[in-house]
Amino acid sequence: MGTYQEIVRDLRATSSKEKKLVLQRFFKTGKGEYAEGDQFHGIVVPDQRKVAQHHTASTDKQTIIELLDSRYHEERLTGLFILCNKFNADRKNGKEKKWVDLYLKKADRVNNWDLVDSSAHIILGQWLEDKDRSILYQLAHDTSLWKNRIAVVATWHFIRKQHDLTDILELSKIMMHHPHDLMHKATGWMLREGWKKDAQQIERFLDQFASRMPRTMLRYAIERMKEQKRKSYLIKK
Repeated sequence: MGTYQEIVRDLRATSSKEKKLVLQRFFKTGKGEYAEGDQFHGIVVPDQRKVAQHHTASTDKQTIIELLDSRYHEERLTGLFILCNKFNADRKNGKEKKWVDLYLKKADRVNNWDLVDSSAHIILGQWLEDKDRSILYQLAHDTSLWKNRIAVVATWHFIRKQHDLTDILELSKIMMHHPHDLMHKATGWMLREGWKKDAQQIERFLDQFASRMPRTMLRYAIERMKEQKRKSYLIKK
């Protein structure tokens, strides 16, 4: 069985002090920053994915919870990789709901942008593909920055697989008033992904709301457009 101790042993075997310092700076763990106090072993993502893949089949629900409850960033991310693997495997036989329930129950532990971006569209997005999506709006109005981001990034699945922009357009209206730059970036990113699938629909939305958007959100949304069109939206801003 892939126990917590075995998984952490394998993770730490790939760690380094140099990477730890780099990751602590990159993920803003200093006083007053968005990830203040987060702890790192110093492990790169490809190594975490390898460990997760190796242990997925033999890891049970309780071990995933232990990983998600860890104070170490890489242990939480590895736990999420395993959770995504479990979800995808059980989705083939219609038994994935237990992993969605666990993800939502432990959403407070999905507490940095990379943790969200590696899991929200895979688990919550896929699950909601053919279901009521009111949970997205509950998450969007939560006081947690990271739950807000889960709501927005979950729409990536609908955008990519269904060319469905309904929810990202509605959520974008909510996130225009969000105080944190990380939400402006995430929302602009999803609008950009939507533009790749249906440029006219996104541009109609921008024609209406560009002047009200946070500048960062707008810049991310228009990043792939031709220069003249980008400038026209920035002038509106």
